[in-house]
Amino acid sequence: MIPLRVSAAAIALLLLLRAVMAALLPLSGDEAYYWLWSRHLSLGYYDHPPAIAWLIRLGTLLLGDTELGVRLSGVLLSLPATWFVWRAAALLFDDPSSPVSDAKDGGGIKDRAALAALLFNLTLMASVELLAATPDMPSLVAASAFVFALAKVRQGHPPLRARSALAGEVPVAGPGASEGRRGSGIWWLAVGVAGGLGLLSKYSGLFLGAGALAWLVADRDARKWLATPWPWAGAGVALLIWTPHLWWQSQHGWMTFAFQFGRVSSGGLTWRFLAEFAAAQAAMATPLIFVLMLAGLWRASRLSSPLLMPAALAWVGIAYFLGHALHDRVRGNWPCFLYRALAILAAQAFTLAGRMRWLSLAAAPLAAVLLLLAYAQAQFGVIPLAKDPAARLLGRDFRPAADVAAALAGTGLAKAILTTDYETTAWLRFYYPKVPVAQVNQPQRYLWAPSLPPDRSKGLMIYLVEARRDRRADVQAHFRRVGFPTQLQTPRSLYLAYPVEQPRQAVVGRMP
Repeated sequence: MIPLRVSAAAIALLLLLRAVMAALLPLSGDEAYYWLWSRHLSLGYYDHPPAIAWLIRLGTLLLGDTELGVRLSGVLLSLPATWFVWRAAALLFDDPSSPVSDAKDGGGIKDRAALAALLFNLTLMASVELLAATPDMPSLVAASAFVFALAKVRQGHPPLRARSALAGEVPVAGPGASEGRRGSGIWWLAVGVAGGLGLLSKYSGLFLGAGALAWLVADRDARKWLATPWPWAGAGVALLIWTPHLWWQSQHGWMTFAFQFGRVSSGGLTWRFLAEFAAAQAAMATPLIFVLMLAGLWRASRLSSPLLMPAALAWVGIAYFLGHALHDRVRGNWPCFLYRALAILAAQAFTLAGRMRWLSLAAAPLAAVLLLLAYAQAQFGVIPLAKDPAARLLGRDFRPAADVAAALAGTGLAKAILTTDYETTAWLRFYYPKVPVAQVNQPQRYLWAPSLPPDRSKGLMIYLVEARRDRRADVQAHFRRVGFPTQLQTPRSLYLAYPVEQPRQAVVGRMP
């Protein structure tokens, strides 16, 4: 077992490294896009609920429109997210019926709880999603708080009644069964707060509520809560927090619901995406931690298991993604909200590995090596890859092409730069703030943005696009003249710069 002080020191180093990388790495296209949201605060947006925009705005108010300013909230919220996982693990392991409980002294429990927090921070999923300013970041933090609050609820369960009686708590009549149970009922309100904040971050928060319900139904002791008002009060708190966003949706045609739930495809049955999903999660968790997660999940899935609660939270999401993967692709980041519960279960498997002890001992070092390699690749490109996903994600090939287009616009030779994808739009607005930029399609993404003014649209403009995303037809729908493109070759990508003139109508795009 890794001693608590070693885990704590490793976690501190990981959080410090995350802050350094947050300052050094350029913004991804998605991060720059959410930064655009933060300049126009709202109760909702086309793609997601608003929490990430509010958090980015707080960071940029403190540090300005810089990479670290955009990511500051994620860096700071890594601390409570880690603490929630740590404390939730300690509460769940501190159970006489738990196989990882150490009744003689708390040192074993503390070591295992710290290990859960360490394994969580060693996964590429947590390291990337808590660094990047995307909706997954507040979703991760809210889900961590959700697991912690449910662990506090579980403290009042019958396995702990003997200990409560020794502490002088007096049983009372009614569904609560004891003062310990009645006191822990208050934590259902905290569950509701965490769930509501999760729903303001990303709709995957619905899976947390479904997982909690699955636990209440599956666990014989937890089932008694259903006869009390506490779980329903928690659900009401979550709905109350979510209500402003629901009101915004009702005023905008439920556009985010249509966009997100419209992704649920009814395509034919295939095994291809299932294998892709498993491989992506093995990479995001790192391979050996992934095996520990699966082993811990299997052990905790018995109805008599003291760790049934985190297992239930995980299984609901996993069941959905497995079903989705049978007919469509599951993006690697989608299951991020499951990783708090899975990290706790991985820590359990670490202590019970038996013949697989070598795997447990190698899991953390291998994850650390892979994480450092991922950071080095993102910052320095240490491995020369023809198709480097980190370089594409962070727009390293975009900047040389954008420099040329921005120079033409900056000298007045071009009135504005036109775009047809939100990444190009957002990168240009963040890194070239003085250059006029207008996206000619997808107006639903920029409900707050003004139209390109007539004096800007009457001169020569440049349509900048990566060749593989060329949507010249969209531009031709708005302009009478779209000339032959100039090719701008970057190390891994080809960009096209079209001369564009003579708008067909007064409104030809929005300027976010």
